[in-house]
Amino acid sequence: MNNIKSLRWHRIFGADNRTVVIAMDHGLFGASPLGNLRDPGNLIAQVVAAGADAILTSPGIASAYGGAFRRAGLILRVDGGTTRLGGNWGAMSQLFSVADAVRLGADAVVAMGFIGGAEEQASLASLAAVARECLEWRVPLLAEMMLMGAAGENASAENLLTAARIGAEMGADFIKIAYTGTPESFQSLTASCFVPVLMLGGDSKAETEILGQAQDAIRAGAAGVALGRNVWQHPDPAKITRAIAEIVHGK
Repeated sequence: MNNIKSLRWHRIFGADNRTVVIAMDHGLFGASPLGNLRDPGNLIAQVVAAGADAILTSPGIASAYGGAFRRAGLILRVDGGTTRLGGNWGAMSQLFSVADAVRLGADAVVAMGFIGGAEEQASLASLAAVARECLEWRVPLLAEMMLMGAAGENASAENLLTAARIGAEMGADFIKIAYTGTPESFQSLTASCFVPVLMLGGDSKAETEILGQAQDAIRAGAAGVALGRNVWQHPDPAKITRAIAEIVHGK
């Protein structure tokens, strides 16, 4: 790994090569209710103090709260273009350049990869464009791989494995993907993906469920987690972040 890219990488991953990422990009898509995300600065301070390694967020939050990232890595979303009000999630495409992300101090960028639906070809073309820019700017790329269409309706472990592998083949440095349902199937996914894998949290779950999934994913070879709603909709974001950090880093 190039030295500049390595420096950025280690702003996100700890000495144990694991990471706790808190996703706060949901306002970009009109998420509701916002919960603790109504006050991004306070939320960032809470979760970073509780053990979050990096924050995944939007250009607007990165610009408004730049000082909050002195103690945490910044992963910037560079795609979008649709919201819950429009409802056409597959219409997402690249909106910001990797150069824009670098100007905002990003240590990595994130972009979607939609697999299995009518939007697949356009989505992978957009992901490839981001990957090319990341090569030029020596910035790590996180690909958030999501199943769509019939594959999304039946998000089997095999299909999730396929989606993760496609993200790696597209040039992503690490992958964000849903839990497959069992430790055995998730271990098969991480073993078949030659870049680090982060388990995403998805919809809000009971605390015991999300902690259990995180523990199973780490034991199955995940390099960490990327949680959003399960943290900022939690009544105590610091508490849940601290519990996740203990699982991921074994503290």
